[in-house]
Amino acid sequence: MIRILLVDDHGLFRSGMRSILETQPDIEVIAEAESGEEAVELVRQSLPDVVLMDVHMPGIGGIEATRRVLRAAPEARVIALTALEDEPFPRKLLDAGAEGYLTKGCPAEELLKAIRQVARGERYVSDDVLKKLGLSRLAGGEKDSPLALLSPREMQVMMMITQGKTTQEISDELFLSPKTVSTYRTRLFEKLDLHNDVELTHFALRHGLIELAG
Repeated sequence: MIRILLVDDHGLFRSGMRSILETQPDIEVIAEAESGEEAVELVRQSLPDVVLMDVHMPGIGGIEATRRVLRAAPEARVIALTALEDEPFPRKLLDAGAEGYLTKGCPAEELLKAIRQVARGERYVSDDVLKKLGLSRLAGGEKDSPLALLSPREMQVMMMITQGKTTQEISDELFLSPKTVSTYRTRLFEKLDLHNDVELTHFALRHGLIELAG
C-alpha cells in the first residue's frame, strides 16, 4: 500500500485528488495539509511514502517545504504539483529533493503512474516539463540548440538512457515496444550527431541535464 500525504492550500483541489486516489486499491490517502508548515508536522506523525506537494502556497512555499519535509522524513518521496505549465523553477524543486514533477492538469492516469513510479524509487517528470527543463538548462537559452529539435518523448528516452536503463527497461516503463525505443535511440543519435550511449551521456552532462554522482 502506498501511503499518501496531500499538501495544497485549496481544499477543493485536495478533495478532487483524494477522490481519484481512493479508487485505487494500492493507494491510501493518510493525511492532508493546507500549508508547508503543516506538512512538515504531519510528515513526522504519519510517515507517508509519497507527498504530493503544491508548488505555490502561502508561507514557506513548495521548494522550502520539500526541503523541510525530507529533512523530517528522509524516506518520504515528494512529487511537486504546479498549476503553471511554464513554471520557471522545476530544476529548483528537483534539486531540493523532489522525485517527481507534474502539472495539476495532467491526466489521472499520469498522476497514478507517477505515484507508483516514485514509490518504487524512480524519478518521474512529465513529458512537457521534461522538454522545458532540458531547454532551460542551455547556456544562454539558445533557440537553435539541437535539443530544440527533440520531441518530448525523445527527451524522455534520452534521460532514461543516461540513467543507464536498458532498451527493455525503457520499453516496460513507457509501454513501448523495444523496436520503437530503438527507433527513438537512433533518432536521438541522428539529431544530436552522436554515435553511442556514452557520447549521449557526455552531451547531457555538458548541458546540465544530469549531474555526476557524488
